[in-house]
Amino acid sequence: MRTFNLSRRAVLAGSAGAAALTALPVGQVRAHAAEGAASSYRWRNVFIGGTGFVTGVLFHPSVRGLAYARTDIGGAYRWDSGAAAWIPLTDHLGWDDWNLLGVEAIAVDPAHPDRVYLALGTYAQSWASNGAVLRSDDRGATWARTDLTVKLGGNEDGRGTGERLLVDPRDSDTLWLGTRHDGLLKSTDRGATWAAATGFPGTPSASGQGVTLLVAVGRTLYAGWGDSDGSAANLFRTADGTIWQAVPGQPSGAVAKVPIRAAYDRFTRELYVTYANAPGPNGQSDGSVHKLCTADGKWTDVTPVKPGGTTSDGSADSFGYGGVAVDARRPGTLVVSTNNRWAAVDTVFRSTDGGRHWTSLKDSAVLDVSETPYLKWGADAPKFGWWIQALALDPYDSRHVVYGTGATLYGTRDLKHWAPQIRGMEETSVRQLISPPAGEAHLISGSGDIGVMYHERLTASPSRGMATNPVFGTATGLAQAARKPAYVVRSGWGDHGNGAYSNDGGQTWAPFAAQPSLAKDAPGPIATNADGSVLLWVFAHWDGTKYPAHRSTDDGATWTEISSFPKGATPVADPADPTLFYAYDTDTGTLLASTDSGLTFTERATGLPSGDAQFELVAAPGRSGDLWLSVKGNGLYRSTDGGATFSKVASCWASYTLGFGKAADGADYPAIYLVGSTESITAVYRSDDEAKTWVRINDDRHQWGWTGEVITGDPRVYGRVYLATNGRGIQYGEPV
Repeated sequence: MRTFNLSRRAVLAGSAGAAALTALPVGQVRAHAAEGAASSYRWRNVFIGGTGFVTGVLFHPSVRGLAYARTDIGGAYRWDSGAAAWIPLTDHLGWDDWNLLGVEAIAVDPAHPDRVYLALGTYAQSWASNGAVLRSDDRGATWARTDLTVKLGGNEDGRGTGERLLVDPRDSDTLWLGTRHDGLLKSTDRGATWAAATGFPGTPSASGQGVTLLVAVGRTLYAGWGDSDGSAANLFRTADGTIWQAVPGQPSGAVAKVPIRAAYDRFTRELYVTYANAPGPNGQSDGSVHKLCTADGKWTDVTPVKPGGTTSDGSADSFGYGGVAVDARRPGTLVVSTNNRWAAVDTVFRSTDGGRHWTSLKDSAVLDVSETPYLKWGADAPKFGWWIQALALDPYDSRHVVYGTGATLYGTRDLKHWAPQIRGMEETSVRQLISPPAGEAHLISGSGDIGVMYHERLTASPSRGMATNPVFGTATGLAQAARKPAYVVRSGWGDHGNGAYSNDGGQTWAPFAAQPSLAKDAPGPIATNADGSVLLWVFAHWDGTKYPAHRSTDDGATWTEISSFPKGATPVADPADPTLFYAYDTDTGTLLASTDSGLTFTERATGLPSGDAQFELVAAPGRSGDLWLSVKGNGLYRSTDGGATFSKVASCWASYTLGFGKAADGADYPAIYLVGSTESITAVYRSDDEAKTWVRINDDRHQWGWTGEVITGDPRVYGRVYLATNGRGIQYGEPV
């Protein structure tokens, strides 16, 4: 998964400092149980299927059918073989812990099958919180937590390397954790406390990768180091946990600059290591695969295909190597994956003779994406994959191979037929939600990376896949005409246009016949008035630059700049009167309105909270001039006169996003849904009495980190609410 609303792009972080490497004392370790307060709501994912970067998959070596998976922003999962589904393990992490939804590494204890450990931390930037380690004795049903004093980077460059967390094979109480900027850490009390490991030779770099992998070879530990320039050692080992030395004879140069992953064949006593000239998943253009015979120290180059050739169309065939896994049942049998191979498309290679000969499994692969049609990305057939760094081979089934991509997890049971194995796993970063008042679908969504989708059913991936004509990567705007719900418009980042409209409720689309030149590089939110006769399109670059809004009255065939519209504001259409639009200027704290269908805007209310571009203005359905303004920690404001005056809502002290749904029986006002604070915590609430009182409808087990993007109720089903998350897809709740 590649995008994030709060600066989700991975950037280089400064050093967290080497002076504070000890975790919180045992007395300050916080325990988090999966059980929370009783809730009257049942929460489930709207099913899309995968939708994000799976960065690691780990089969338990001593328990058939037990596996774990990690993602870059969507938490960790355990495979339930009986249900053939993934069970989310970190949904209990709340609003203040949003940075812990990125999983840096997973570790299991071969000697104690119920033990599992997670190293959490999405960003290593100065503005991000420190990382944490979770430990469980019941396969993730409940957790104990230790907060670290260093930062981890589950969504940084290099997030597909590893694992960086390891249980010492000589002592189950001892754990090792490789960090990006603070060297190697060690715990002797099963992760309760941590300190810097003595004697480790790696020198941390503020812009480097630090420890990229930890793997056990018998009783010897190996550690990959990502901060070498390719000429110095980047693979170390220790036999006693104290003295670390560079592995003699290791490969060097650009093809072996960064050790990505490693796997040990206990039958042949050979350690296989994949390398690349960059940590990935992007930026790799060279790499190799080598094996080390641990019995005699001999290294052998077993690279399946050397990067650097050309494809049939003359494109450069540049790539690195990513995942590697060995067969626990067959000596000399292993799989490795290419990574960042865009021209020829990434593949998984398999060898049955220790790397002397290889077969590309992509060449004979039959991909079945019928369960998740979006994986076609608007094309006739899906790709075998990209960003393949997570690769695993079932220790109890030699023909069961799985690999992660930037959007899903593929698996096979016969080395030929592949299908997504992602039921229960949802990682979408969701940006827009519409619940139509009529029609087949109860939900239309807009997301990062996977565009807009029309959800005929909440329990099945949309049959049309991603909206096409054009296909978007990330959606930036989605709107429906309140009095003409068949009319829907969308905007976003696309290669063949940045806007489209639909006359059948979002089932099929037509691109705008023309678009302002700004649309290609700065597509922003879009709105349509109540009868669908007018479009307002706002343009804003990802770097924060704001541009004038444009208006169209002919489905996007022609556009006119609206100079009186506040740059960067999100237009809001009045749901009852087609002549009315509203906009909130967050720079000045001013509400503006248009009474001529968006031709001109004039100030109405001033002196409101300002300074945050993510303040949200929402119009109550079916009512003219009934506006609600969420201003985060400044609370919630309401206007019933079209924005001329606002009054602060006394019942909540923080409001991040707000939406409406069908009214309760006997109520004359829609149900209101809120992500905000009416008490000490940020949670999800519903009000049936115009925000006079609220009831919390999520619970401590269902929090999903950061949820402040959008929430909306269903106008046809009382109590049903749809909630956007940043990494756990679309959650929907219904009263039990």
